[in-house]
Amino acid sequence: MKAYIFDMDGTLFRTNTILEKALEETFQHLREKDSWSGETPIEQYREIMGVPLPVVWKTLLPMHSETMHEEVDLYFLYRLIALIKSGQGALYTGVEELFEELRQSGSLFIASNGKKEYLKAIVDYYQLDRWVTETFSIEQIQSLNKSDLVRTIIEKYTVTSGAMVGDRLSDIKAGKENGLFSVGCHFDFAHEDELAQADLVIRDFKELTSTLKAN
Repeated sequence: MKAYIFDMDGTLFRTNTILEKALEETFQHLREKDSWSGETPIEQYREIMGVPLPVVWKTLLPMHSETMHEEVDLYFLYRLIALIKSGQGALYTGVEELFEELRQSGSLFIASNGKKEYLKAIVDYYQLDRWVTETFSIEQIQSLNKSDLVRTIIEKYTVTSGAMVGDRLSDIKAGKENGLFSVGCHFDFAHEDELAQADLVIRDFKELTSTLKAN
């Protein structure tokens, strides 16, 4: 089987459309509980955008307990989903057209570091399951490693060729380590040094269709 595997945040979904608001609301919640003072660390979060959420809270709230991390994680997830369902998010331009084209030559999957409920909210709101065979969350594997998650898709669906499309190094490595063509998306949260390791770097999905069909 030929498969096209996509990251979600910063690749298909313009997370920046809801990120700052959800993060601000979460840290305001912490301020009201006297558990945080100062500004919301939005720039610090942008630097690590794409890592699993447990890593996010360990980075942004290193002095807080694991119990607090779990509480914050749930609140942040709740706010993100509410914003998605209210239509305040957005897909990147060309996602639906790209999916329509690619499904003629292979199966589409999503492999994300996001939580299951969050991913489901996006897939449901934009009806991505019109094209996507299955969405995989990093929660499904113990290692929290994107390469292992992609390997799970390959083994489950007997994938023999295809591509991994994402905006961060973990996506690029997941493709390469699993024998897939690796595409780096130069979008909102991408880093130049990480993208340099991809087989192809794009700035718009219009650049992608013919290339992916050939790989």
